[in-house]
Amino acid sequence: MVKWRVALVAALVVLSACSSEKPSTQQTTQKATQKPTTGTTSGESAGVTVVAAGDIACPQSLACTDTSALVEAQHPTAVLALGDIQYERGELQDFLAVYDKSWGRFKKITHPTPGNHEYSTTGAGGYFAYWKVKPWYSIDVGAWHIISLNSNCRSIGGCGPGSPMERWLRADLAAHPAKCTLAFWHHPRWSSGLHGSDAGYDHLWSVLADSAADVVLSGHDHHYERFAPDRGIRQFVAGTGGRSLYPVVNREQGSEVVNDSAYGVLDLTLRPSGYDWEFVPAAASKFRDSGHTECR
Repeated sequence: MVKWRVALVAALVVLSACSSEKPSTQQTTQKATQKPTTGTTSGESAGVTVVAAGDIACPQSLACTDTSALVEAQHPTAVLALGDIQYERGELQDFLAVYDKSWGRFKKITHPTPGNHEYSTTGAGGYFAYWKVKPWYSIDVGAWHIISLNSNCRSIGGCGPGSPMERWLRADLAAHPAKCTLAFWHHPRWSSGLHGSDAGYDHLWSVLADSAADVVLSGHDHHYERFAPDRGIRQFVAGTGGRSLYPVVNREQGSEVVNDSAYGVLDLTLRPSGYDWEFVPAAASKFRDSGHTECR
């Protein structure tokens, strides 16, 4: 199965070549609302707006311009860039020539994580020169604690027990016992897309679950997907920022909603005790997914 996925990914990358054309695939779409787990409703307390997507900017694609317009329309407090932010190799000159002219207008409020394409340059040099951030870090947005992790494990000394990032994550969670916590990194733990799920991130997931984290965001697979909570954490895949779209090939257990035909962004309203989500598609699509739930 893994070899088959790799071959299919490679073939699709060659065919798409940063095209804004979407693949002809079957899709599962629906609108779903998750009822909150307590008596609090999404309208009882105002929150902050955070917009997220990954797999964004490519010189030959106009879709990243369309999705940047969606970001602007949400008037976000913060933007989370979920990796593979600039194709094909994340070089600084491409960040400046392409990304900076679309999503780059939100740079001051954007918090990134690197993807595998950023590491196509030595040490992800273009990424770090453009963003001037640490390989992993955390911020507070409203009442939420938000953690950017680096899923390029081979390039950073590993992601498992005792690795530098894992030790930092444990210390960060202990120092920030927020009611609501969100983490984001590029490669999804769970995915029904071409790249599929990756158990290599299960330890990070467990560390977050043990600290009662609530949400994990990822990209890498170029589709939108929402999963049922696993060990209390709900995962969203939003690799829909504009590079290209990949077909869903094997529906994973726990997948609640999936769509492989719409570019778009994930709009989150982070409230003091919970969150609302909505997938906002580019104008050509009528797909929607929205709901709300409470933090643990």
